[in-house]
Amino acid sequence: MVEISNGVTCTSIALAAAAQETGGRLICIHSQNKTLGKSKQVIKDAGLKDMVEFKVGDPFKILPDYENVDFSLVDCKVDGYSSLIELLNVNPRRSVVVANNLVEERKGLGGGILRETKGGLPSVRCTKSLMGTDMEVMMIGKSYEFGRRERIIKPCKSKWVAKVDKETGEEHIFRVPRRS
Repeated sequence: MVEISNGVTCTSIALAAAAQETGGRLICIHSQNKTLGKSKQVIKDAGLKDMVEFKVGDPFKILPDYENVDFSLVDCKVDGYSSLIELLNVNPRRSVVVANNLVEERKGLGGGILRETKGGLPSVRCTKSLMGTDMEVMMIGKSYEFGRRERIIKPCKSKWVAKVDKETGEEHIFRVPRRS
């Protein structure tokens, strides 16, 4: 998971906790060093320091180092966020991109992350305003998988379970680690 923001928020802690539960990792890219100490302390106090790797610097130079990202969160308060969204290298088979803090004149994802792959453009289902009016979520994957009521996604060290809420239409994806 990759998060681009100006500092740790409650969302960062939730993503770090998800990384801990799923055996993944969270890369927090911060453009400014002034919040790094506080951010590290918050993550440490939450008991999640082993789940998070902090990168400080120009996100335009750091982001291209990460390919096939499964989950991305871009804080739209970051300067140049729309260009950062275009730099994301998402996993075309299955990924989620979230634009957070869409307030005032900020536009959302706008399809800027879609790049043609060997099989053509990936299929996208985009849902706006999941939390009030300040968040947009884009799901990328195979179009025939969207809308299925329940499925198990190709397991490896863990299994993925996806369910669609019949009332809201929201898709919830859970990664369940396998016990040895």
